[in-house]
Amino acid sequence: MSDSANPSSTGSAAIADDAYRNHSNVSDGREDIGQDDYDADQDDCAACYAANHNDASQALSKVPPHSELRARIRQAVEAVKTTRPLAPSFTNFVTMNLVANAQLAVGGSAAMSLIYDEVVDMTAIAGASYVNVGTLQPFYREELAKISQFWRGQSHHWVLDPVGAGAGSTRTAILESFRTAPPTVVRANASEILALCSIWKLHDDATDTSAATRPAGVESVDDVDDAQTAAMTLARFLAAAASDGKAAVAVSGAVDLVTDGTHAYRLPGGSAMMTRITGAGCSLGGVLACYLAVSDPLTAALAASLLYNRASERAERASDGPGTFQSAFLDALYAVSADEVAASPVAAVPAEPIEPSADR
Repeated sequence: MSDSANPSSTGSAAIADDAYRNHSNVSDGREDIGQDDYDADQDDCAACYAANHNDASQALSKVPPHSELRARIRQAVEAVKTTRPLAPSFTNFVTMNLVANAQLAVGGSAAMSLIYDEVVDMTAIAGASYVNVGTLQPFYREELAKISQFWRGQSHHWVLDPVGAGAGSTRTAILESFRTAPPTVVRANASEILALCSIWKLHDDATDTSAATRPAGVESVDDVDDAQTAAMTLARFLAAAASDGKAAVAVSGAVDLVTDGTHAYRLPGGSAMMTRITGAGCSLGGVLACYLAVSDPLTAALAASLLYNRASERAERASDGPGTFQSAFLDALYAVSADEVAASPVAAVPAEPIEPSADR
């Protein structure tokens, strides 16, 4: 099972397509940003968010152009380009090639490891790691449980993409095993976030295991708005388990959400063409791991998500269809500057987290 239609929620992708295209005319190719351009981008951010948001009463707060947050995002993007951190992946067979190429394009180093002994060796030289449960083999259940426990003992940072969470007993058992040795960052679509919270029994609202709360394959049947509370709860749970108290959750959709459990941000932009290639979400997880190797979880999640929005916008304008889009997307990942990523529209949104379950 692979994320054949992206990091984006396909139910809202069509609605958001015009907003994607309109926004992409604002930010492409800019190395730096002035106050007038910043204000225009942020106004566009609010318009795109409002067009796709179910609660019009929820206020947006612009993140200033010279904020510490934007400085950290810029530094993370630059650090990956200059230090080439290794971020090994335990990922699915369908998208392995795109994951590796995306990591290389942003400046990182890639390795694919599926055996416990090799993962142990790789961990010694890796800045962070990535696990994707998109395609399963019989030995994964035992291997991944051992790997996650090893990483917990090493306080090693890692990213989880719970592809298809809620589908199948084997996948559910693997994800259940991560509850006692959870990742540093979870990257998923809205339905996968809700399903993972249900599997880990993190709060009452996430315990419905009916078909309505499960992904349609790897597609999201829920909006990002529907998963905001669950994402906040999940991030707080991850932070409580982390040795340094830091974690993040990135929810991909028409207007992405990134949260560390205390702060939440919405990120408009991107391209609906991401729903027409396989591996967009999988490769985002791998790139996020590269940024996690050089920065804190929240900064890593924001940097990777913003880069993907900018790169996909640029790729759409340079392509004629899915095939040329994928090639143009890799080129754009390589070309988009740290300044452009840091200058991207980011809006802080209020959110009321639910306390995670005390037992783990």
